[in-house]
Amino acid sequence: MAKTSEAVPQKVLSGRIPVLDLHPQQPGNRFPARAVVGDVVPFEAAAFREGHDRIGVTLVLHSPGGRKQRVPMEPLHDGLDRHRAHALVDEQGVWRWKVEAWADEWATWHHNAEIKIAADIDAELMATMGSQLLARAARAAKGGDATLLAGAATALAKTQVPVLQRWAAVNDPDILGAIDRNRPRSLVTASETLKLHVERTRAGVGAWYELFPRSEGAVRRADGSWQSGTFATAAERLPAVKAMGFDVVYLPPVHPIGEVNRKGPNNTLTPQPGDPGSPWAIGSKHGGHDTIHPDLGTIDDFRDFVAKASDAGLEVAMDLALQAAPDHPWVSEHPEWFTTLPDGTIAFAENPPKKYQDIYPVNFDNAPEGIVAEVLRIIELWVGCGVQIFRVDNPHTKPLWFWEHVIRTVNAAHPDVVFLAEAFTRPAMMQALGKVGFQQSYTYFAWRNTKAELEEYLREVTGEQAAWFKPAFWVNTPDILTEYLQFGGVPAFKVRAAIAATAVPTWGMYAGYELIEDVARPGAEEAIDNEKYEYRPRDWQQAERNGTSIAPYITRLNEIRAAHPAIRQLWAMDIHWSDDDSILVYSKHLDGRFTDSGEDDTIIVIANVDPHSARETTVHLDLTRLGLRPGESFEAHDLISGETWRWSDHDFVRLDAFVEPAHIIHVRRSEA
Repeated sequence: MAKTSEAVPQKVLSGRIPVLDLHPQQPGNRFPARAVVGDVVPFEAAAFREGHDRIGVTLVLHSPGGRKQRVPMEPLHDGLDRHRAHALVDEQGVWRWKVEAWADEWATWHHNAEIKIAADIDAELMATMGSQLLARAARAAKGGDATLLAGAATALAKTQVPVLQRWAAVNDPDILGAIDRNRPRSLVTASETLKLHVERTRAGVGAWYELFPRSEGAVRRADGSWQSGTFATAAERLPAVKAMGFDVVYLPPVHPIGEVNRKGPNNTLTPQPGDPGSPWAIGSKHGGHDTIHPDLGTIDDFRDFVAKASDAGLEVAMDLALQAAPDHPWVSEHPEWFTTLPDGTIAFAENPPKKYQDIYPVNFDNAPEGIVAEVLRIIELWVGCGVQIFRVDNPHTKPLWFWEHVIRTVNAAHPDVVFLAEAFTRPAMMQALGKVGFQQSYTYFAWRNTKAELEEYLREVTGEQAAWFKPAFWVNTPDILTEYLQFGGVPAFKVRAAIAATAVPTWGMYAGYELIEDVARPGAEEAIDNEKYEYRPRDWQQAERNGTSIAPYITRLNEIRAAHPAIRQLWAMDIHWSDDDSILVYSKHLDGRFTDSGEDDTIIVIANVDPHSARETTVHLDLTRLGLRPGESFEAHDLISGETWRWSDHDFVRLDAFVEPAHIIHVRRSEA
């Protein structure tokens, strides 16, 4: 019987063989780490023992359905005693895992025997010890392995045969394979058991497209006024969105818009009759968060839109903006849900110097029970209409406890419901929203534009925090048109899309991006004639006929994402090097054990982040991160241009931003 660590005093927490610093987990382990179905998760732990004897480390993984996996963990060769194993999580629900460390007597013996027998130091003693280990392994093995190991034990004990000959025989590949499958384990020490919450794939993987239904099909009348688009006219845009390869169509709020303090074009305070106002100023005499804007149709029309999106292969993401216009029914029915100032007025939203006179923020300290009940009611209403994804507006302006409770409650009843946090705020709050349950989060990606900024940020979002913070890279929003896009032209729009679509599993864009809408409102980081405040119909077909749309490029990016599972892995990121301070290089690699084809999937992205120039440089690749040997050559097939080159560790690259600002390279392992 194998020895155990039972002799260790019960009050000692470290165990006979310490197993520490497990990953993935959240700091403090108050909430479980998270992944999505299809993720290949890197499990890690620090494990070591006193002295120089070898240890083995094993990941023990239990699926929600009761399947048990034992996966050997390999040392990272960093001198820090860290071990790692990759495992595919393919079932939704709560997984449980732990790490076992154990004395690897065979590895210890084999290392010592290799040295001593060659030097004729205690050679016979080493042979005897090895024979005993093989005999132990044989007793635990079955079938052919048992026979093979028993025979090896007997052969190693034959003193009449020269010891070097016996040593050579024990290193037969068949014997080594059998001992690997039946390795003796002693002093087995287990870590604590941790949880991994695995959600549906769309919770962490997808391409999002934002559009305003009121603009799709909007028509200007002869008198200059507008006739709003409807859910029916917006549905006509769905096939084109799907044809570009998007998975999710996200709608800004579709509820009645307040008339009191309504904003006019470009966020002015002087609306004209017929100006539609901001959809985020929710509520009017027509109703609130549980009502559809009458210009868009009825709730049945909304259900029909959701159904048509589903038929097209799209999910609908609905905006959940917990705020109210001054004429929202909540204001008269529940004034306690808001903040009343000393002069008797209700405080409107502010983010100095910005003022939102058309919006009252909710005060969650006055009557929280009623607010919670109302929010859960409206979420249930829209889930009943087929909505499974909610993009939450400004969640960082609401208490953290509120989101923890709401998301936990909703997901307990509807495990497939996904919440995206639109929180461009302080890092601690952004991280905390992910920790308490938000499946996805907006990021600082829009403001990370140089090579150095991007390298740092890619390492950050794909590192330790990937266990709880699932980034969505948005290239633009109705509120965000960065200087990089304002002044970078087509190259800037293309390279930002290429990076967003390949660096992380979820990316998004707001309608008009494909038309290179790059003119900003003076003094603001948002597009002029902002669609938040007015109708903005676009002639998509004319743009494509004129060749002024990059929709074909966007389509190609999404085709590449769909064809290459490595891109859809958050943890698969590696940063490489170039000699040019504007050439970003990174790769995504997925081992063939986890692909449908059984072959490795490897993508290298090389991006010229200077949209104003052509750049030439040498790219330096760590081939070990690509599943290749140092110095090995491979076919580098550019999935954008279709060109193919023979590459290795160090490769010349020229990227002209005005031609193609990025290579997206598929690594092919065919022979030269």
